[in-house]
Amino acid sequence: MNVEKYLARIGMDRIGVMPDFAGLKMLQRQHLLNVPFENLDIHWRRPIVLDVDSFYQKIVEHNRGGFCYELNGLFNQLLRELGFETRLLSARVAMSEGTFTPEYGHAAILVIVGEMQYLADVGFGSFAAEPLQLVPDIEQADPAGRFMIRTYDDEYFEVAQQQDFGWKSEYIFKPLGHDLAEFEAQCNWNQTSPDSHFTKGRLCSLMTENGRKTLTDDRFILTEGRNRTETPIISADEFESVLFTQFGITKSGISPDYSRADQYIN
Repeated sequence: MNVEKYLARIGMDRIGVMPDFAGLKMLQRQHLLNVPFENLDIHWRRPIVLDVDSFYQKIVEHNRGGFCYELNGLFNQLLRELGFETRLLSARVAMSEGTFTPEYGHAAILVIVGEMQYLADVGFGSFAAEPLQLVPDIEQADPAGRFMIRTYDDEYFEVAQQQDFGWKSEYIFKPLGHDLAEFEAQCNWNQTSPDSHFTKGRLCSLMTENGRKTLTDDRFILTEGRNRTETPIISADEFESVLFTQFGITKSGISPDYSRADQYIN
């Protein structure tokens, strides 16, 4: 991994970046402002393989984004290269019916800085803009809203975000480290199963300085503070135009490794 090139991809350089909370806060925020959460390869029939070098080629060399395993898998490696102590976490995402996905349904990062621990996550779409302290049952103000990490049971912590109706559960996790390879089965399920929400439609979403911009199959959504506008997407050409002008992504701008026909998912 070329650390300097990765930092340039998120609008930073290595000068002054220290493995402390200020450094972590800036790295997470810059990552979220520059690298989109997107599932385009799933719909372009390009398999996502759990390999940090592949993540680097896609995200840094080809100006792409990805979903949690890619984004947090690569960000975790960057943090380690910069001197942070980290653990790659397995998380179970909250479902609408009140249940949670299986283990390894989401990848997040625990960062240890001195005697403090922080939850860092650049791969959950609309979520906290800054690292959250792993201190149970306190409200934490964030540019993206108010969050709380609370004890769920004897093993899990729960991350919740405050909504108009109360606290909304986002996911639960154990503060244990995992190897990237342990996420393989759930990564494959998320990118191939018809029951996965990632296979149901295209998504590309990026945090902005005062909101978020999101492209789906049929609309472009822009939020700025309390204002929200939706523009219909009525053709394939229009989708590709918005994808390029708003996110700098083109379907053809891919690594040769991603274009081999024998790697396509059947």
